Amino acid sequence: MVSPMMRRALAGLAFVALPLLPQPAAAQFFWSPPDLSAPALNDTTAATALGLPGATSAEIRAGLVWNLRAALNVAALQCQFEPTLLAISNYNAMIAHHDAELDAAQVTLLGYFQRTYGKGKPGQNASDQYGTRIYSGYSTVQAQRGFCLAAAEVGRKAIFADRGSLHEVAREGLGSIKKSLVMMGEQYYGDPGRSYALALPSLDKKCWKKGRLTAPCQQAWDQKTGSTQP
Repeated sequence: MVSPMMRRALAGLAFVALPLLPQPAAAQFFWSPPDLSAPALNDTTAATALGLPGATSAEIRAGLVWNLRAALNVAALQCQFEPTLLAISNYNAMIAHHDAELDAAQVTLLGYFQRTYGKGKPGQNASDQYGTRIYSGYSTVQAQRGFCLAAAEVGRKAIFADRGSLHEVAREGLGSIKKSLVMMGEQYYGDPGRSYALALPSLDKKCWKKGRLTAPCQQAWDQKTGSTQP
C-alpha cells in the first residue's frame, strides 16, 4: 500500500515532469496558434486549387498526391530551423511508405499534360513547368512558421496513413497548408514587431531621479504612447 506521503511525492514528480513531455506542434511557435483549418478539397475545388483545369477524377487524385509531396518536400528544406517538427524524417518516411502511390501519381499527371498540351515534348515540358510552379508556390518566408506548423501536422498524418490512401490525406490537409501560406501570427498576444511594437520610456540617466521618471521625460513618454497621467 502506498502511503499518503508517497502519493504526494509521486504527484509532485508528475507535476515537475509534465513540461518535459512532448507538446503539440503549435507550442513550438504560438501560445494561441492561428486557425489554419480548411475544408477538404472536392474534385471541383481541387481542380482550381491545384491548377489542373479539366482534369478527370483520377488526375485530380494524382494532383493531390503530387502537391502534398511538393509541400512536404519544401517543408523538409525550409523547416529545419525547428528540429522537433521532424520535417525531414516525416518527408522521408512518407516517400518510403507511399512510394507506389507517388509513382502512379507521377505517371497519371504526365498523362494529363500529354492529353491537354500534346504528346511528347510539349506535354513533358508542361509537366516539368507544373512541377516547378507548385514547388515555388509552397515556398514562403513571411508565413514560414504557419506553413511549417501546418506541414508538420499533415506530414504526421501521411506517415501513419495506410498505403494507397495518401490522396485522402492530401484531400483533407492541403487546404490548411495552402491557407498557412498567408502570414498569420500569434492570435492572443500578437507578434512583436508585426502586430505591435514594444515601446519603452527613455533609459537615459537624465530622465531618472531616485528611480522615478522625471516630469519632462514623463511628458514625452505620454505623448509617444498617447497615455495620460492622473
